[in-house]
Amino acid sequence: MIASVTGVVRSIQSTSVVIEVGGGGGVGILVQVSARTSASLSVGLSASLHTSLLVREDALTLYGFETIEDRALFDLLQTVSGIGPRVAQSALNTYETPQLMSAIYNADAASLEKISGLGKKGAQRLILELKEKVTPSSTQSTPGLAPWREQLNEALISLGFSAKESLEAIDGVSELHPHASTQSMEFLLKQALQLRGRR
Repeated sequence: MIASVTGVVRSIQSTSVVIEVGGGGGVGILVQVSARTSASLSVGLSASLHTSLLVREDALTLYGFETIEDRALFDLLQTVSGIGPRVAQSALNTYETPQLMSAIYNADAASLEKISGLGKKGAQRLILELKEKVTPSSTQSTPGLAPWREQLNEALISLGFSAKESLEAIDGVSELHPHASTQSMEFLLKQALQLRGRR
């Protein structure tokens, strides 16, 4: 998996950028981004984006994010039935990650319905399927991904799991171990690998 891209921005569109990696005469990589991220970049300047690679039969599409938290939420949103990368990216363009997390955690369907392509039923599904997967932070007023989930996700991706495989394994661990947050990361990683081996 391509976890990040760093290089010089060569062109910018409203929903995509081309970043040249490898110095002068390097490879230009097309990265899909939100309009908010696009507006924060400048042609000719260096940029670094965390990325998520989506593999389809007819295309390989790379999505870029300013923070690891944005990428994690993008991947998490797509675990909800009926939500694909376009709606997930639209959600991150409509709200910043803390705001979006807060809306999900507080079951604020009215705010979520403002996301293009989601609708009323989509907002309800989002709350139903993700409310238990976000948790309030003791140091912030806004919720975030449960720390153990975020750490395990990073570990699994570094071992070659796709974003979808990682989140499915994490959900499996959560079902088997309701008090996963009290377990060591070594134990959780072992459980996730065992779950993958059974499939």
